[in-house]
Formats: sequence, structure tokens, C-alpha cells
Amino acid sequence: MTLSPRTPVLVGIAAIEQRLEDPSGAREAWELMADALLAAGEDSGHPSLLREASSIRVPRGFWQYSDPGRLVADRLEAKQARTTVAEIGVPQQTLLSEACLAIAAGEEEVALVTGAEARFRELRARKLGVELADTLQTDVEPDRRLTSEEALFDELEVERGLMIPVRAFAVMESALRHSDRMDLVSHQDELARLWAGASQVAASNPHAWKRAPVSFEEIRTLSPKNRMLAFPYARLHNSDWNVDQAAGLILCSYEKAQGLGIPDERRVYPLAASESHHMIPLSARDELHRCPGAAVAGQRALELAGRRIDEIGHFDLYSCFPAPVRVFARELGLAPNVPFSVTGGMASAGGPLNNYVLQASVRMAEVLRDDPGSAGLVTTVSGFMNKVGFAIWSTAPPAESFRFADVSEEVAARSTRREIVGDHQGPARVLGYTVVYAGEHPSEGIAVCELPDGRRTIAVTRDAELAAAMTREEFCGRDVMVGQAGELRTG
Repeated sequence: MTLSPRTPVLVGIAAIEQRLEDPSGAREAWELMADALLAAGEDSGHPSLLREASSIRVPRGFWQYSDPGRLVADRLEAKQARTTVAEIGVPQQTLLSEACLAIAAGEEEVALVTGAEARFRELRARKLGVELADTLQTDVEPDRRLTSEEALFDELEVERGLMIPVRAFAVMESALRHSDRMDLVSHQDELARLWAGASQVAASNPHAWKRAPVSFEEIRTLSPKNRMLAFPYARLHNSDWNVDQAAGLILCSYEKAQGLGIPDERRVYPLAASESHHMIPLSARDELHRCPGAAVAGQRALELAGRRIDEIGHFDLYSCFPAPVRVFARELGLAPNVPFSVTGGMASAGGPLNNYVLQASVRMAEVLRDDPGSAGLVTTVSGFMNKVGFAIWSTAPPAESFRFADVSEEVAARSTRREIVGDHQGPARVLGYTVVYAGEHPSEGIAVCELPDGRRTIAVTRDAELAAAMTREEFCGRDVMVGQAGELRTG
């Protein structure tokens, strides 16, 4: 098989972890990005590739730099590199897909993608009272800035407290539970089993933030270190973004890789990718537990790669909370026993805000190198599962060059958006809900409800007894009353 010279190839990868108790000696986020790319250059066997890069793409993090890619470019002596910053709301996979498409089109020869967080360093500094001298960069703009124009939430979701990620995903989780006809106890057992299994994977991941396995009992049992945040999610169900982690990836053309003599066993090929950017607020979705974007984009990525789902040997399903993992598995038709993560998931491996997909892509490439000829699938989530992305990678060369599809219009055609109203008073039915805790005790219940005419509203109760009952009894599918200002009542 003769490959196109413009076929993109991943030739250098690195993941960096920094865990220094003394923050004064720790590196800041942009330095970790540069370190990751320097390590990726060594991994490729040709560090000079870094100086030849025509682009550096970076997803937005907690850091305040206006153009971290320029700081990195200067460190790498990549004088011709154009920089891109992708703001929150732009799927992380977009940066990788863009780089692949630019190489395939002959617009770029060498492209770099990197990202980092240094939250652990910041937390240690605050705890110890250490003042950090971070690089001040506010007057340099990137060559390109990618933004998301769509609102992530409905105004009523903001007003009634459903814009906080753990609460929104907990509502989605409750709808999944109800759809699966699971009782509350069995459901919490299932979440603990799923996350305990992921922590076993993290134990063998050299880049994981936490490599000590977490037991079923630890996750299932509430404790001072595992307090309930938004029922049914406790602390150990949540992504851990207080990490110092970075990833660096070097992509180049097949022609370039051949010219440099990069060994076949070091190359990983992006076969195909797909994305959906169609936005519907959680409360307005036809079914809270489904994701049409994942169903359409997942199938399209497989078609473009020429693979069936049972021909994918390795998966990394986005794992900020259990709900995305379970939704992706459902939409892809994965068997329940298929390992869902090569990293160990964002609660154990680390979830550096807007950089996890790069960390997962590095780890996937390592796994694929150790399993020649196999294929792996990495998923992306943004905007509370409004925006999703899929990428399929393999060490086996593709039948044709990288292929990409934006399926947003197709997803829009398959989706229904329900009207959300805030002034309804009267009967409603609960579609999904969560309970927020104050310390150890339930304090507030938040429910997405369907009205008799099919519209939606969000009802809230601050009655501690009712909130506690919502953690003991299934409220999904229950008929309730909505009072003034969206007050949730049981009769």
C-alpha cells in the first residue's frame, strides 16, 4: 500500500507530571508545556522537528497568559510557528484535527499541540503562603483565537443553580439510572464498581496523578475525604483538576517521517476524527440521558476509519464524571465489560481542566505502540455533552489519508429542543434531578421537570426533609407540583 506523502503521522509524544511539595521550585504551566514538547522531541528521535514547527496549538487552561504558545515557541526556537489558543467551549480534539487537516492539505509540515495546568503548584503556594512569580503576559495576542459563540446554559439553568458541572452531570446520571431501571442502591454500587476499576488502570499508567488503586468500598462509602457533592456524585466520582500535568504531541507528514527515517514502530496514525457542535441546553434536550451527537459522530468516525466498533481494541471515554462514560458507551454500543479508559479516568489519572484529551491521546499512542496494528478511540466532551468529538488512532497505516467530518447539521436535524419556562405553576413530572449538600447533609434539591404540554422547567426545593427524601427514593418519573418561583413540592 502506497501512502500519500501528505498523510499526517504522530511521531513524538510526551506527558509530564510535576508534584513538588515546595512550590517555589515548581515550574509554571507554560514551562510544563515546553518541557512536554521537548520530551516529545526526544521521543521522536529528532528534536530538530520542534524548530521546524509551523504551528503551536494550545487549549485554554486556568492560567492567565494571553498567548502561551508564543512563550513555548521562543523556548523551542520555533521562530516560524504561528500560535492558536482555543478557549473553553472549543473541543480539545479540534486542535488535533486541525493540525492533521493542515498537514494533509499541504499547509503545514510539522505541527505541535500542547497544553498544561499547574494547579497543584498554586494550591501548595496558597497553603504555605508562598508568593509565586509567574510570567506576566497580557499584551501578546495569539495568531488565532478559537472561541465558542453558543451559550452553554439556558438563563433558567443559571438562575436555579444548574450551571455547575457536577450538578448538571448528576442530573444526567439520574436520568440514566431511571432509563436503566436501576434502584438507587444498585446504581451507586455500579458507579463505585466502574470507578474502582478505572483506578486499577491508573495504577499501571506511569503518568497518572494518583497511582494507588481506590477500592469499591472507599468510593461507595461517604467520608470526610469522600463527601457527597451532588447526589449521586461524591468527591471520588469527580475529575481531579488540581494537578500539575502537561502533554506534548508532534505531528508531521508521512513524507517528513520517511525522510527522517522514523521507525515504523514509533509512528501512530490518526485515521479519522469527527465532531458535533450542535448545542442544546441540558434542560431542553428531548432525553436527558441520550446524546445524539455522540451517536452520529461516533458512527461517522468509525465509517471514515473503515472500522467496526468491535475492531477497536482500546478506548478512552471522557470521564469527568461517570455520566459521560456511560452515555458514550450506550451510544457506541459498547459491552459493559469493555475497559473504558487507557489512563484510568480523570478522577485518578488527573483531569487538567481543558487539557485531558491531550493527556489521553499521548497515553493512547503509548498503548498502541505496545500493541502493534491495534486501533484506539479517544472521545472529547465540551459544553455538558453538547459538543463531542471522536478520534481513531492506529499504528497500522490508513487505507487513505486522515479523514474528518463535522456532523453538527446532521445532529441538529435529529434533535428536538424543548422550550424552557420559568413561570410555570402546577403539575409537572421529574425527568432528572440532583441533591446538593451542605456539609454532610442534603440541603437543596434541583429537578428538571416536564410540563403537561411538553415544555420544561427547573424546580428547586430548599426543604431539607424533602431533599433528604430525594436521596432515599427515586424521584425520576414522579409527578410533582411546581409553586411560585419554581418551588418543588410533592403534592
